[in-house]
Amino acid sequence: MTQLSFDLQLENRLSRLEVSIERLVIAGWTGRNAQAVQHHIDELAAIGVPAPSSVPVYYRVAESLLTQKSQFQVLGSGSSGEAEPVIFATEAGLWLTLGSDHTDREAERAGVALSKQLCAKPVAREAWRWDEVSARADALQLRSWIRENDQELAYQQGLLAAIRPLASLIEHCPGGLTPGTMMFCGTLSAIGGVRACPNFRCELHDPVAGRSLNLLYQTDSLPIVS
Repeated sequence: MTQLSFDLQLENRLSRLEVSIERLVIAGWTGRNAQAVQHHIDELAAIGVPAPSSVPVYYRVAESLLTQKSQFQVLGSGSSGEAEPVIFATEAGLWLTLGSDHTDREAERAGVALSKQLCAKPVAREAWRWDEVSARADALQLRSWIRENDQELAYQQGLLAAIRPLASLIEHCPGGLTPGTMMFCGTLSAIGGVRACPNFRCELHDPVAGRSLNLLYQTDSLPIVS
């Protein structure tokens, strides 16, 4: 069981929510547009990743991988992040936050399920009540940036309308999105293709309420010794 802490933005006031997560699910291949899904499959195929057995796919991942640290270690230099909306359930209801499905791209070639078990999964320190944004979820803006050659570059950008409706992903979550369950809900295509990077920043913006969830982290590469 992993303990997480979130600052909540509730009707112009802040509150704190302590959460115990005992089940982590990562929904993959969740693009709403079939062509966009195929594009993401193709861009990963370009780096040797096999196609999924079904669309979407719900991967079970060890909850101990969850972290709210701004810095963590990875093996080698071949991993990178993916900005994702994240839904989690408590006895008080459903909440929306932001996470990164940080993935070992080298291991991904051997198997997606395997690769998802090898890296920490960072999540933001803030959350919104799902009921407050569910009606306009498609209009939420998801963006990410990476650093290359000492420059910050746009890496992902788009609306959640490009992802399957979060309500549908919640409905079809294997075993149900019960209290103590957290689900990563999919990502957007990478601008310029999927590539490794140790510095990652992402944002989920609500243009109606004028607020954002933010996540910033970096990875430290451990040497690969054979």
